[in-house]
Amino acid sequence: MTERFESVNTESKGDQIYAQLAQALVKGQLLPGERLKIRELALQMGTSVTPVRDAILRLVQHGVLVMLSPRDIRVRRLTLDEYLEIRNIRVELEGMAASQAAVCASADEVQRLAEQVQQNEEAVRRGDIAQAIALNQDFHFALCQLARMPLLSDILYGLWLKMGPLIAQSYSEGGRSMIDHHYPVVEALRRNDPHAARVAIQTDLLSGGQSIYERFGRVEQGQ
Repeated sequence: MTERFESVNTESKGDQIYAQLAQALVKGQLLPGERLKIRELALQMGTSVTPVRDAILRLVQHGVLVMLSPRDIRVRRLTLDEYLEIRNIRVELEGMAASQAAVCASADEVQRLAEQVQQNEEAVRRGDIAQAIALNQDFHFALCQLARMPLLSDILYGLWLKMGPLIAQSYSEGGRSMIDHHYPVVEALRRNDPHAARVAIQTDLLSGGQSIYERFGRVEQGQ
C-alpha cells in the first residue's frame, strides 16, 4: 500500500487515525473497492493495530467502508441509486451555500477562491490529477465557509466521505466539465448575485456528475 498516512502521537490516537482515514476518503486518495490492511496502516501511522481497527470500525458503521471479512476491509462502492440521492442532496445544499456566499463573501475571499480555481486549472494542465481532485474538493467546501454556514459544511463532509472515492475515480473522465463551471460561480460571487451563484454550482454538479453516471452504465454493461 502506498504510504499516504502520517504517524500519530500518543494522545487521542483513535481520533487522529479516524481523521486521517476520513480525509483520505474525502480527498479521493482511497478509491471504491480499494482494500485497507490494518497492519500496514498501523505501521505507516506508527501505532498498534487496535486504534486503527477501531477507526475502521467507525467508518464501517458510517457505511463508508465495508468489512467483507475481518481481513478484507474495502472502500464501499455506492450503488447508482445512492449516488443519485447524494447528488440531488448536494445540488440543493451546495446551491444554498453558493447563494448565501454571494451575499456574505468579501471581495478578498472571492479573489482567493478565484486563485484556487486557477491552481486547479494548472494542476489539470500539468496532469497532477491528485492535486486537481483535492483542489476541486476544497472549492466546494470553500463555498460553505464563505456562506458562514459551518453546520452545512459538517453535513456535506458526511456526504463527501461517501462520494470522495467515486469522484476521484471519475475525475479524469469528466474532463473540462469538472472545472469549467467553477468560473461562473466565482463571477456570480463577484457580482453578489445569489441566483446566478446557485444555478452555476448546481450546473457544475449535474454536468460534472455526468461522467460518474456514465461510469455506472459501463459497469452494468460489464465494460
